Amino acid sequence: MSDKQLSQPKAMRDSLLESIYKAMLQDSDIFFVTADFGSPVLDKIRRDAGERFINVGIAEQNLINVSAGLALEGFKVFAYAIAPFITMRCFEQIRVNLALLSEVRPMNVNLIGVGAGYSYVVSGPTHQCYEDLTLMRALPNMKIYSPSDQVIAAALPKQCLSNRGIKYLRLDAQVLPIIYQEKTLSFGDGFYEHCHGEDICLIATGYTLHTALKVKEELAALGILIGVIDLFDITGFNLNRLGQILASYKGVVTIEEGFSGKGVWMQWCLIL
Repeated sequence: MSDKQLSQPKAMRDSLLESIYKAMLQDSDIFFVTADFGSPVLDKIRRDAGERFINVGIAEQNLINVSAGLALEGFKVFAYAIAPFITMRCFEQIRVNLALLSEVRPMNVNLIGVGAGYSYVVSGPTHQCYEDLTLMRALPNMKIYSPSDQVIAAALPKQCLSNRGIKYLRLDAQVLPIIYQEKTLSFGDGFYEHCHGEDICLIATGYTLHTALKVKEELAALGILIGVIDLFDITGFNLNRLGQILASYKGVVTIEEGFSGKGVWMQWCLIL
């Protein structure tokens, strides 16, 4: 994706789907499966790679079953639906046909959930998704990416295609400010330290990074310097490296989208 395209704010899903579209033109082993969920970019995929585009209809359980079957035949699969539907409505199928089966069979299935957290603001609780991190984090063999802007989202397909396994990509549905530059983005540690503070560090993921950066600016105006870290690889970050950074702080505050007291942060914070 060009620097000009990345400099124009757009929804994460459009940046990610554009990268998938370009990859599908180069790699005939990539399939795209959707549960009756659209996007302008999908029109291009359907037009130019229609033999590898499947719409299963409003049937997320079948979305997972079809994706698993394709993966078992050696294809690289992207499965696409609204976040609560692709995590909660078909949780049993994900658990059995992807998370557990991938323990014994090589698979490459990438679940794309659009509308993480409160980002489908006006659609109500059926379309809002606060539990996805907790649910997907509980499954074995599940890698979770939580991008904070369109630049990370656009880079995710390359990561997914170069590494086998089951992944969940959770995307905010809104158009968010651009934070990263493509040439400086690295997935090596699974996180990015935006600034180093004095006593307190904020660790955020996805949309909440934007909140953390605003808090940092407000406190800086008062002469209070805090650190901010974006944890975009929830399950594969470099724990030792993160621990070294946090060792210099007196306290760590974590921010995520979820119900109070029901998130996933405490598990690894206790390890640190």
